[in-house]
Order: sequence, then C-alpha cells, then structure tokens
Amino acid sequence: MKKLIPITKAIAFLALLGISFWGIRYATAPAYGGNAGIAYGKAYAPVRQTSLDFHIWYPATPGGRSVTVGGNGVFYGTPAGRNAPHQAGKFPAVLISHGSGGNAGQFGWIASRLAAAGFVVLLPNHPGTTTGNASAERAVRVWERPADITAVIDEITESPDTYPFIDTSRIATLGFSAGGYTAMAVSGARVDADALQQFCDYGDHGMSDCAFLAQAGIDLHQIDLSPAAMDHRDARIRAAVIIDPGIVETLTEDSLRTIGIPMLIINLGAEDLVPTGVYARRVAEHIPTAEYRIIPDATHFSFLAECKAKGAAILAREGEPDPLCDDAGGRPRSEIHAELQEVIVGYLHGVFEQRNH
Repeated sequence: MKKLIPITKAIAFLALLGISFWGIRYATAPAYGGNAGIAYGKAYAPVRQTSLDFHIWYPATPGGRSVTVGGNGVFYGTPAGRNAPHQAGKFPAVLISHGSGGNAGQFGWIASRLAAAGFVVLLPNHPGTTTGNASAERAVRVWERPADITAVIDEITESPDTYPFIDTSRIATLGFSAGGYTAMAVSGARVDADALQQFCDYGDHGMSDCAFLAQAGIDLHQIDLSPAAMDHRDARIRAAVIIDPGIVETLTEDSLRTIGIPMLIINLGAEDLVPTGVYARRVAEHIPTAEYRIIPDATHFSFLAECKAKGAAILAREGEPDPLCDDAGGRPRSEIHAELQEVIVGYLHGVFEQRNH
C-alpha cells in the first residue's frame, strides 16, 4: 500500500502537467478564422451503464482558437475552432458512427464540411470498438452501437438548454463500415441472429473481421447473439447515409422493406471489387426509399482521414493487417473526399429542404 502513494502522486503530477501543457498550447494557438467549431459532450448509455464521449462540430463564426482535431503519426487531423462562437439559429444534426477500431477524430474531414454547410455533427466514440479501447469480445456485441446513437439523441433532446443550436426535429445519421451497420440498425434494419452466428463459417467476405475474431479465440456459435436481432430503430432519425456497411449479408429482407426514411447507400470503389462483406446493392434494392451510388477510384478505407507520407510504413511496422492508407490509384484520397463531401452534403441538404416545404 505504501508504494501506491508515490505512484498515485506521480500519476496526478503527470496529469496536471498534461493539463498545463494543453493550456499553454491553447493559449498560444492562433485565432480561428473559419466556420466549423468543435466542442465535446458526454451521454449516458444505459446499455453500457456508463457515459460515452462524443465530438460536437457546429456552424461557427470566426473566433476562439485554432486547434487540430484528430491526427497522429499516420493520419492528418482537421482544423477547427475551439470556443468559436456559434452561428445564430438552429441546425439539423448528423450523428456519425465510426467503424470498428476507429474513432471520432478520424472523420473531421467530413464533419467540418458538414458544419460549414449548416449541420451540427455529433460523433460518439463507441466503447469497446474505439481506437485504444477495442476488443474482439466487444466488437461482437453489435447491438451496443445503435444504443450509443440513441443515447446521444437522448442527451441532446432532453437537454435543450445545453444544445439550443440543434433542431431535434431534423436528425440524420451517417455510418462507415461497422458504423454503416449501426446507422442502418437505428434506421430499422434488423439482423438475422442465425446468419450472424454463421458469418465466419464460409470465408472472410473480403475483410479482416473473421481473422480478427479467430485470433482472439472468438467462436460466434458459442455466443448468444439474439440481442442483435432486436429492433434498434430510433424513430427520431429522419434520414441516413450509409458507407460500406458491415455485416450486410445478415440483415433481413423483411426489415429492409420497412425502412421508410430517405437513405443514401454508398459503396467505395469499382463495384466488382467491393468486398462481399460490405457490398450493399442488394440491401439498397430492398429499401423502398434508398438510393445507391458507387464512388470510383476508392477502397474500403478511403473514408478514413488522409494519410501522411510515412503513414503506411508506420502501419506496416506496427503489424496492421489492413491497407488503411491505400486507395485504388486513380486519384488521391483528397479528391475522393471532395466527391464524398459534395455527395453527402448535397443529399442531406436536399432531404431536409424538402421536408421544410
């Protein structure tokens, strides 16, 4: 017990040092001159019996300090305005769900564009499947992810004084990979639990998910997956954009036919090269309100942030099995992102403008 005291003091000192360093960095950061502000929130998630963190991007006016959101040795971050003044008015919200092993900071490139276009963007970090807090055991519990989205919606709708700039009658969701499944689930798609248990019986579906589970000793046949088959629809979601959704082969046709909100479904890359595990044309064909698009020259990982020059080499040294920095070669990721920004912002503007008339 005596040894614990100096260790605890050391930890406290390091934490204080970190806070002080952040304070110095913030105080010396240049003034922000853009129109995308950044803030942070917490929402209690009953399914997890704890709170989860989420990023808040919002339409801003110049002011506050310029900070970089996300970014590390592999990926570029995105500039934003910390404590930037809010633009006047109430704005529709877009909840973005990251992929398994990803994090909210990876999607500043689309969140900042949406904020500049007049949307408030909320990006939760899904506990158990977030960078630095991920495991195969938690990844299998797919039903916890849509509950996270509902928890954030509960937070903003039940705390109007905290979020007066959000129009809670206009809420959309956007998801990538495992987040694509998440966005589909809160839109009304349901999983066939038997199909999910058999998911890894017949190959890897062109993705690394089953290898990840096998390496961790996970046998889907030994897990109760019945909660995945429950209805996780959140009726407050009014539109959805789905990017390369995970486990699409397990979604039931009956549930897809019941989806009645506008939905844009996107696959990344040449259609004949899209991994079967995320190939979504069949899903789109069963949803009466869905549109389906292909974004050429991309790969599954083109939706992640742009990589730095040494990013791929760093990932290789760390033993990352997926080519997170690779695109199809026809154009750089920056141009792919520019097209995705135009498509996504244009679609959501169209949906909410139509609903206002």
